Amino acid sequence: MSDRELPLRLAVGGDHAGFPLKELVTKHFSELVIELIDCGTHDASPSDYPDFAVEVAEKINSGQADRGLLICGSGVGVSVAANKITGIRAAICHDTYSAHQGVEHDDMNVLCIGGRIIGSELAFEIIKSFLSARYTPEERHARRLQKIVALEED
Repeated sequence: MSDRELPLRLAVGGDHAGFPLKELVTKHFSELVIELIDCGTHDASPSDYPDFAVEVAEKINSGQADRGLLICGSGVGVSVAANKITGIRAAICHDTYSAHQGVEHDDMNVLCIGGRIIGSELAFEIIKSFLSARYTPEERHARRLQKIVALEED
């Protein structure tokens, strides 16, 4: 899949620690996706990562975005917060294999990365891997996904 074939609407958010990388990512991917929705933060002032996890999740759950990207200092905080929201399957991925495998096997819809952990070039590759991947609804994947959905309903 070429860079010009990322037919997704992407919601991007992050706190102050993720802001520098978020700025680079939004600039890099703004013309490679159908739509890039910037959910903030919009500067490096101290901010709270759960707020941006909620904003990105709302864009996905409302159908305004197909996938989400969250960036904080380590990726941990945004991952924990996003996974508390029904319908969101988020994971920290600092390698390309996990980024595409998480979508293909687990229907991951939010990628979390640490702006203080990886550089921009690696981030671009990981994000491209995530955005290029498609869920493969094999029986074992569908069975596992149904179990995850059931956990949310409890």
